[in-house]
Amino acid sequence: MNQQQFDKMAKGKGFIAALDQSGGSTPKALRVYGVEESEYSGDDEMFEKIHEMRTRIITSPVFGGDRVVGAILFENTMDREIEGLGSAEYLWTKKQVVPFLKVDKGLADESDGAQVMKPIPGLDSLLAKALEHGVFGTKMRSVIKMANPTGLGAVVDQQFEIGRQILAAGLVPILEPEIDIHSPEKEAAEDSLRSTILAGLESIGDDEQVMLKLTLPEVDGHYADLISHPKVLRVAALSGGYSREEATDRLTRNQGMIASFSRALTEGLTAQQSDEEFDSALDTSIGSIYEASIT
Repeated sequence: MNQQQFDKMAKGKGFIAALDQSGGSTPKALRVYGVEESEYSGDDEMFEKIHEMRTRIITSPVFGGDRVVGAILFENTMDREIEGLGSAEYLWTKKQVVPFLKVDKGLADESDGAQVMKPIPGLDSLLAKALEHGVFGTKMRSVIKMANPTGLGAVVDQQFEIGRQILAAGLVPILEPEIDIHSPEKEAAEDSLRSTILAGLESIGDDEQVMLKLTLPEVDGHYADLISHPKVLRVAALSGGYSREEATDRLTRNQGMIASFSRALTEGLTAQQSDEEFDSALDTSIGSIYEASIT
């Protein structure tokens, strides 16, 4: 493990940029960015377009380790280059931003008010490749829609089971049991999730740490016990469909959580903007998310 990267994630001020839209979510991300589906044909061209967008963000002079402590990449992005370097290598060596890799393959169908992850074939070889690229950690997402203890428990059990596999490979997993912001049982689910994660943390070694990525809670400070837990390196918040304004407002009220935003980060950025306009909009976005993350 890279000690400099570990220290940056443990103590660094700032937030994690989630730049990991994959196959299913890429067309929507491109549309918001001003790139229509008629402008590309097939997955190869689609991924080339999204890589151009991510490259523009990452190489922007306003994007750097002074405010962005980490960035989550999709495998296709890790396999590509930015200015002649692997994307993960570029993030760390040129920007001092700690690279993470999204490793899940999407969600299974809903069962018991939740969606666990689909199987992740070839995970060990993917983790080995990530290590070769200088990646520090991983991210994987499940979704909880109701406070059903069976579904919620299945999500958390799976996150920790695969998390232990990732720890054994020498990487730090970000466990992401997202609670749907539209859930009619959101607050009750958050109560159950907190206690279930606390129990799950008993299953990892005393010398090991995971990270958590959680939906911004209804009760301010709800995850304080997780933020202070010795087996938790950092707790990040996902924007989950909230506007940037609402997401940063909620984050400001949850001391110790840092942002790991995707849609809220890229809100207002378009392919049609000049570099000056683009950098200005990105600077505003990064600034507001950074300020909310250091409260």
